[in-house]
Amino acid sequence: MARMMKIAIVDDEQDMRQSISQWLALSGFDTETYPSAEEALKAIGPDWPGVVVSDIKMPGMDGMAFLKRLMSVDSGLPVIMITGHGDVPMAVEAMRIGAYDFLEKPFNPDRMTELAKRATQTRRMTLDNRALRRELADGSTLMKKLIGNSPAMERLREDILDLGQADGHVLIDGETGTGKTLVAHALHAVGPRAGKKFVVVSCAAFAEDMLGKRLFGPMDEGGQIPLVEEARGGTLVLEDVEALSHALQSRLLTFINDQGIPAETRIIAICNDHEQGRTVEDALRPDLYYRLAALKIMLPPLRSRGEDILVLFTRLSEQFAEEYGCEAPQVTAQEAAQLLQAPWPGNVRQLINVAERAVLQNRRGTGSIASLLMSENEDAGQTMTTEGKPLKEYVESFEKMLIDNTMRRHRGSITAVMEELCLPRRTLNEKMAKYGLQRQDYL
Repeated sequence: MARMMKIAIVDDEQDMRQSISQWLALSGFDTETYPSAEEALKAIGPDWPGVVVSDIKMPGMDGMAFLKRLMSVDSGLPVIMITGHGDVPMAVEAMRIGAYDFLEKPFNPDRMTELAKRATQTRRMTLDNRALRRELADGSTLMKKLIGNSPAMERLREDILDLGQADGHVLIDGETGTGKTLVAHALHAVGPRAGKKFVVVSCAAFAEDMLGKRLFGPMDEGGQIPLVEEARGGTLVLEDVEALSHALQSRLLTFINDQGIPAETRIIAICNDHEQGRTVEDALRPDLYYRLAALKIMLPPLRSRGEDILVLFTRLSEQFAEEYGCEAPQVTAQEAAQLLQAPWPGNVRQLINVAERAVLQNRRGTGSIASLLMSENEDAGQTMTTEGKPLKEYVESFEKMLIDNTMRRHRGSITAVMEELCLPRRTLNEKMAKYGLQRQDYL
């Protein structure tokens, strides 16, 4: 869900503070007022979730000194300055220091609202980007995104931890939509290069000449450096590596050989082309393939991950329900079986789409998960499969999902779960133990 942005209004004149606050509150903003810069600084720190509106002329710490302090605390904080008549040169200086914009008294309230909207959008984007950068640098956070308890996912997490500590180049292979770029991020984040440069480029996104310049130089644009230089000491991720021309494969091999052992820059190559039975080994010259595939990770397709499908669908639908402000759809036993049987040609990416559409349907009170799956598979030219699983596995998967969902909804209240599922405590305890569900995870 999008975070709620605040507006901090700083002005020594009470009537002005209240007037701005009332107007912005009527426009849907969450406002806070402060009679002085000193008071506001006690509440506003790095990553403060909002925007500041401040008068320039105030007793004690004036608006210019306040702005400088705010910029030293968080240079990405939008600050809108309010100036009196004749203070425009001062306002221009405030913009040079880092103010977002300024309003000259008497100002149009609609102009204030428009500025506040743009500033809060800018602030939200700044904070989201910071959170993403922190997340992509946090190996433990990334590993938690690799959801699932199937043997294939257990092995994948073990491989990431093992290969992340190794220093060789890595080839990541697997069907489209399985999360290969996420795994590349995780490999970087759990290894000794965490905190160093992580550079990603799609080899299929550029013409050969442009890609050669982007990777190895020389760059036409002033100030830009080739990606092999930008990633020096860190990790360079080559998505769609099978799209490299023979000439660029030769240049990449030379770059790898010239680095020596251990490599200064780690290469993670990602293969995305699985059409017409073509493999990455077919697409790359053998000497380059064996250098890149010194360490290899093969991501499992979603259809092979069993009950992970239900776990992922539940988590995703809960996230979308929170984002859209509605209830997540309840999965019936029949729908759970259909989710498990679906071929999922688009893998996790396709499951994300289905979960979002299921939430939107549920909000409107129309449609069903079954109809969504049928539509998805028809669009992809696929048919539902019923092969390979005994009824017992479907029943156990649904039972685990049902208990997990109910525990999550009641925040670990055993009594509430017993009542809703009509289960005695001993039976519930036995089933939770059987499925590896622990009450403390829901508190």
